[in-house]
Amino acid sequence: MLISIVITVKNEERDMPDLLDSLVIQEQPIEIIIIDACSEDRTQEIVREYSKEYDFINLYIKGGTRGRARNFGVEKAEGELVAFIDGDEIVNPFWAEEMRKSAEEYDVVAGKTIQIGYHGFEELERVELFHKGYDITYPSCNLLYDKKLFEKIGGFDPWFQTAEDIDLNLRAVEAGARIGHNERAIVYHRTRGSFYGFFKQAFWNGFGRKQLTMKHGKLWSNYSPGKMLDHQMTPWYFARMIPAFLGYIGCKIFGNRPGDSDKPL
Repeated sequence: MLISIVITVKNEERDMPDLLDSLVIQEQPIEIIIIDACSEDRTQEIVREYSKEYDFINLYIKGGTRGRARNFGVEKAEGELVAFIDGDEIVNPFWAEEMRKSAEEYDVVAGKTIQIGYHGFEELERVELFHKGYDITYPSCNLLYDKKLFEKIGGFDPWFQTAEDIDLNLRAVEAGARIGHNERAIVYHRTRGSFYGFFKQAFWNGFGRKQLTMKHGKLWSNYSPGKMLDHQMTPWYFARMIPAFLGYIGCKIFGNRPGDSDKPL
């Protein structure tokens, strides 16, 4: 089955060569769809250079939220399967092969994401959220969907600033989808390179979690406090809580409501 790999990027000049080098060696057939949000560095130039050698690499320019850009990428996709990864990643050589294997059994496949970078940031884990027995917090930096399912549930909601992948997974489960996890479908994700980037990410993660409650109602009962306390109690976990809480409150006070607008704030 053809896998269409949709990647949204902006100013990824540093990481793009490593990402593309790791993708062009994947088991075929694949197509790579790069959606660039008007980068101001050499990102587009690098992608065009690779596309001259590899005709399955396609570049499009599209702004807006990450969800809107990804939906645009899926519209361009020709594959039966659509996968989402990020521009600051390196993909294991057997990633596509493993994703295909799991796609024979599951409607949604989440791979394993290994954080690389400053060790304090690497220690942080996802705050898991379960719905109908499935972990719906598998991130879209390593996620594959049956394209028909993706289209059936309406794709990503472009209203979200972050957490659009959790919203997508929740709606997939509501539609009866099965989510599988393949530990051998590995991507290596670079952690934030600065404290500012780390805290900024935490803020928007908190903002996105509040957006989830605004759209879907109370979700706290779906979290697993025991697992959170067991695995997350590190200094960096507490450091992340403060900006995440500010993002949550900021969305509550200033955030628009679902359906009001899908433009970035």
